[in-house]
Amino acid sequence: MASPEPSTFIDRAQSFLSENKRVILVGTAAALAVGGVAYYASTSSRPRAQPDVEKGTRKDKKKSSKGGKKKKSVKDADGPILEEIVPPKPTVESEDPSDDTPMTSEQIAALSTEERTRLAAALKEKGNVAYKERRHAAAAVLYTRAIEMAPKPEPVYYSNRAACYVGMQPPQYELVVQDCDEALKLDVNYVKALNRRAVALENLQRLDEALRDFTAATILDKFANKNTSDSVERVLQTLAGKKAAEIMASREPRLPSFTFIQSYFAAFRPRSLPTLPEGSSSTGDNTLLLALQALEAADYTHSLTLVNEAIDQGISWDQGRAEALNLRGTFKFLIGDVAGAKEDLLASVEVVPSFTQSIVKLASVHMEQGDAPSAFKCFEDAIKYNEKDPDIYYHRGQVFFIMNEFKQAAENYTQSTELDDTFVFSHIQLAVAQYKSGNIANSIATFRRTLKAFPQRSEPHNYYGELLLDQQKFEEAIAQFERSVELEQLKTPSNVLPLVNKGLALYQWKQDIGAAERCCAEALRIDPECEAAVATLAQLSLQQSKIQKAVEYFGRQAELARSEPELHNALTYQYASSAQVEFLKNYPEMAGQLSALARGI
Repeated sequence: MASPEPSTFIDRAQSFLSENKRVILVGTAAALAVGGVAYYASTSSRPRAQPDVEKGTRKDKKKSSKGGKKKKSVKDADGPILEEIVPPKPTVESEDPSDDTPMTSEQIAALSTEERTRLAAALKEKGNVAYKERRHAAAAVLYTRAIEMAPKPEPVYYSNRAACYVGMQPPQYELVVQDCDEALKLDVNYVKALNRRAVALENLQRLDEALRDFTAATILDKFANKNTSDSVERVLQTLAGKKAAEIMASREPRLPSFTFIQSYFAAFRPRSLPTLPEGSSSTGDNTLLLALQALEAADYTHSLTLVNEAIDQGISWDQGRAEALNLRGTFKFLIGDVAGAKEDLLASVEVVPSFTQSIVKLASVHMEQGDAPSAFKCFEDAIKYNEKDPDIYYHRGQVFFIMNEFKQAAENYTQSTELDDTFVFSHIQLAVAQYKSGNIANSIATFRRTLKAFPQRSEPHNYYGELLLDQQKFEEAIAQFERSVELEQLKTPSNVLPLVNKGLALYQWKQDIGAAERCCAEALRIDPECEAAVATLAQLSLQQSKIQKAVEYFGRQAELARSEPELHNALTYQYASSAQVEFLKNYPEMAGQLSALARGI
């Protein structure tokens, strides 16, 4: 809420290639064809697979599928559920396998190849009948005998026995994996075996391997099987969520990038430093003053260290304690310690109830926790103490903005500007809200007035460039970004987001990946922890089929993630890309076909 950005730069970096919202696998050819990386948002639950067995050899089944009503095939993810299968009338072949005396290995070896093939097929048919009757253990025995009888290994026999193990109570998932391993050794393109193994691996919580198999099945199925695509989403979300929670639980708290912190603090109007009490000799008082001076100088790491020291040393007057708790709570919020931030900000307000900035920042915490009513209650409380504080209305406008209530947002930005027209972000956000509301002419007029009123500020040029880019006025947009970069270069250190935006614009306008990469590389030279530049380079790598490089960038983005949702998002892209790296390693012959497949989606 507190950030002045109309939308997060990382979101833009990850969505500029994602105009098509169809959920497909992320990466290489799919990204090249449909314009980007998929947005993964699975709501599926874990499958309770009850796959069907296959009635004949895979070749025979393909031939028999011509004409008539379409039946389940080897490429179905799970086959028909048993309730849909009408058990056949009892025949001699549905008798218990114990009725037949199994042959010894010597007897089998004495048979001709043709006889062994015929008997193996007959045993498999008996297994099919037993499976349909839900006699999974008996069916598994029959498929085992078929495997022993066959003169050469048949992948369908292993896959059908795996289906029996899935149907047992409890399911024997380890055996499912073993049989599907054997089937896939014999036929690496066996989609049904891939799906069966994937289901088993998912239930065994071997999620990386399950994602590998579901990804391969989806691509081999030419992205046509929705069940398998949904499974990719489900496993990807589960895997990313689990890993994100593990990482956050063990990660040492740290500040995000300079660019991110600068943007957050820029969303609040600057205030003069507090005056120390007359005759103060408190070490904590003086350390607090140093912390606030470091904040003014954008020395954020030093400021955090000093404010912690000041609180430990003790601060002698109420306003100073409230300031210190406000600052430490803000840093905790930026680090991702939302609970700690809330505790400090509440303590700040308890010391000085009229400290409206702490109240407004509490609203940010409530929004981070998804509690909009409590956020609005904070704004009401702040107005009771100081209805003339323009920051209250600006940040309430931000809440309305992220809720897509652009009219109310514009009203609050206007009120903030009327109270103080020297704060550039109120003007910028008003223009953006007008644009989002469809008032294009008013938005452009507001931007032009803002550019004239703040000629030495880089931000109006940057955000006006974004508006022009959205209208596909590429040349004008790039001119605005370049002017913003020029103004930022006068600062030390500078905000690198205009550079990233320029790179995105060059890519969208001329598909000039090289120029876009150079812009992002320069941004990272200035701010090595700029999340937006890393995210953009990851997406550009995908566009060039440099999936392994993209995986590395997504890994770096995960390292930089401030919160668990941001980490989850980065890991989602990383694992999806890694799964396709593994697919191309296992199916190198598909590399040339993947682009054609994706173009047909």
